[in-house]
Amino acid sequence: MTENNNEKQRKRRTFGTRQRTVRLGLFLLLGLLLYASMVTNVQPELLNVSHSEPAPEDIRSPITVEHESETAAREQEALEDVEPVYVHHQDYGQMQSERINAIFNITADVQADIDDEAEDMEGAAEELQEALEQDVDETISADALETLLTVSEDQLTIGRDAARNAVHEVMDEEIAVDDVPAAEEEVEERISRSMGSAQLQAATSEIAARMVTANYLYDNEATAEQREAVLDDVEPVLIQEGELLAREGEIITNDIYEQISLTGLLDEGLSPLPYVGLLIFVGLIVGMIAFYSAQTSSPLRDSNRSLFLYVLVFFIMLAVMKVMSVLNLLDLEGLLWLTPVALGGMLLAQLLSYRVALYSGVLFALAGGVIFNDDASGIFHATFMIYALFSGMAGVFFIGKTPRVAKVLQSGVFIAVTNALTITAFYLLSNAPLAWDSYGLDVSFAVGSGFLAAVLTLGLMPFFETGFNILTKTKLIELANANQPLLRKILLEAPGTYHHSVMVANLSEAACEAIGTNGLLARVGAYYHDLGKTKRPLYFIENQLQMTNPHEKLSPDMSKQIIIEHPYDGARILQEDNFPKPIVDIAKQHHGTALLKYFYHKAKEEGMNPKEEDYRYPGPKAQFKESAVVGIADGVEAAVRSMDAPTTAKIETLVNEIIRERFVDGQFSECDLTMKELSIVANTMCETLKGTFHSRIEYPDHKDEKEKTANGSRH
Repeated sequence: MTENNNEKQRKRRTFGTRQRTVRLGLFLLLGLLLYASMVTNVQPELLNVSHSEPAPEDIRSPITVEHESETAAREQEALEDVEPVYVHHQDYGQMQSERINAIFNITADVQADIDDEAEDMEGAAEELQEALEQDVDETISADALETLLTVSEDQLTIGRDAARNAVHEVMDEEIAVDDVPAAEEEVEERISRSMGSAQLQAATSEIAARMVTANYLYDNEATAEQREAVLDDVEPVLIQEGELLAREGEIITNDIYEQISLTGLLDEGLSPLPYVGLLIFVGLIVGMIAFYSAQTSSPLRDSNRSLFLYVLVFFIMLAVMKVMSVLNLLDLEGLLWLTPVALGGMLLAQLLSYRVALYSGVLFALAGGVIFNDDASGIFHATFMIYALFSGMAGVFFIGKTPRVAKVLQSGVFIAVTNALTITAFYLLSNAPLAWDSYGLDVSFAVGSGFLAAVLTLGLMPFFETGFNILTKTKLIELANANQPLLRKILLEAPGTYHHSVMVANLSEAACEAIGTNGLLARVGAYYHDLGKTKRPLYFIENQLQMTNPHEKLSPDMSKQIIIEHPYDGARILQEDNFPKPIVDIAKQHHGTALLKYFYHKAKEEGMNPKEEDYRYPGPKAQFKESAVVGIADGVEAAVRSMDAPTTAKIETLVNEIIRERFVDGQFSECDLTMKELSIVANTMCETLKGTFHSRIEYPDHKDEKEKTANGSRH
């Protein structure tokens, strides 16, 4: 037993590894398809042009790049207009006045020393000179020193005040370096007008003139800041993306050649950057799809088959856009608007899910923006991206979450109108004079795109349905045809089961429509849910007409085995006939793990001491709403038909009891039916049953499980 369990675990691990490998391979395939479809659109365009030769075609810049030499010239021109900044240092006058004070104070001190120590004049002059050099860093002529040492204290005071006033008044004005000589003369003139002594005047004028200095000076820091501010205001000279560099036939001048070179159109070396950029771009798209499939409940999450279908639809869209981009090179104006960009979304809405289609519409638009960049100056054709986004969304929105065949062609009209309005918006937003010929051609192609998308959707759907065995509305309608071989098999071999299945289908469809799920799927699933009864039709009471019930001659174990096998016999027949998986699942799941109560109690009465689990269906339980509803309808229809003189109250009680029993038994634990939806299902079935049941053999009361039942009629 342990070896068998280990072998099963090993097989599960192997299967899981294989599934992940296949999934990874599909994502890599999608990335390869994306890269291959766009790589030619990112290859740098190289031109063969020379100086002084005519341009072979209109040359436009593929990128926005700065023209550095022109920017530098513009900056230099701006700097030439910047005036140097000068600052008037008004505190310089006060500083120089303080120096004059210091000179006269030092002189007074030296004079006092002469009086006290009776030193000779020559020594005193030398001492004064040294003191001035040391304290005020100033040198005065010998005559001036001698004059200062020989005048009285009052005359020193007069000379000091005259020098201070003259320097302060003159330096109160702006004095540039070149203006210093004139300022010195003015100081001397002011002193000459205020003093009488010629010797003191000469000495004072010399000292005052030496104190005059420039106070209106060049400010290097402020000038640098002003130059920096001017440079910040200079706009760089840009060669804009899409800018016309040269018209066809125009002579290539040095300036034009330089601009072409700056845009990279003359580069002879192969740059890997565009290819690396495309790789990252493709990686982002594939990564977003991988994250979406892993983190949502879409069909892409667990099914590699659905993922392969998705990759195939993506490939078709890439191929269609690539072909249209090549045809667009024929210079037929507006041909790109004919691209059926809504095709991918419409296919995915019907083949996989509404949300997958919406999400993918954005990705189709991104890929189309690169594929159609021949009409754009840059790497993306932004206008086409917006057009593709609106067109794709329009197709998905109109088809809706439960698409119908009739809606496909109608959606073509809706897409055509959306496309035409989008083109009109582009023309009006450009604020250019409306060229009616060009506008009419573009709108015509855009309208054609909508109808082309609808026609291609209808044409491709049968191939997907057949190749992938996909359950679409069209397929369901085909399977519901009474001439379908397996339906005829039920009708001919088990007519009672056939009529029972039709009634179950009516109940199931009405209930599913009421709770917002796929009513058509429930109807078709109900048609085939009891197909397994055709293997032994006479062992089911609805097919027993005026004959002895064969279960009376069988043991409970044998009867139980026959009844339990019918869901799985039906599932095998459906699988062999290549029926869609949801139909097979409904056949297999409609009884879940319910208990065969009649035969279980019969076995107990016969003293067989049966185990309850041996008298339960193996399952699985219902995995989705439609399967659960079909199971409820199966029990309800059989029970109501077996009632004697049914009334509305009896029907409601019985329906609610059947649903309650299944709920308590955990038969809805693996699907997402809510209590509110179960209540709606019960009410809808009661309304439907009022006018559809007819007299039938009395079905046992659920509360009286020991009373003989119609063997297996509810199973």
